[in-house]
Amino acid sequence: MKNKLTKEEVLHVADLARIKVTEEEIEKYQVELKKLLDDVEKVNDVVGYDDEILIAPWDHNADLRNDTDTRMLEAKEVLKNAPNHTGNYITVPVVIGESEGA
Repeated sequence: MKNKLTKEEVLHVADLARIKVTEEEIEKYQVELKKLLDDVEKVNDVVGYDDEILIAPWDHNADLRNDTDTRMLEAKEVLKNAPNHTGNYITVPVVIGESEGA
């Protein structure tokens, strides 16, 4: 098993990442990237790895409440708490286009 990547492999990774690398960086990354890839490969060696665990580590399904009909608030009740309103609509301050950059 080799202990470093080839120059072409490092240049390919650099191209994918859209970064420029110097000759010194290529030499450094040949070893560093190989170590990183070896560490990532260790995941395959984990004993007892199970895809089902990744879906949900518990057996409980979400308990949802039942939908029930309730009384809807009347417009007059809602507007009592609104400081400004016009007709049946609550008036709010304009926030779009107020910044200096807009």
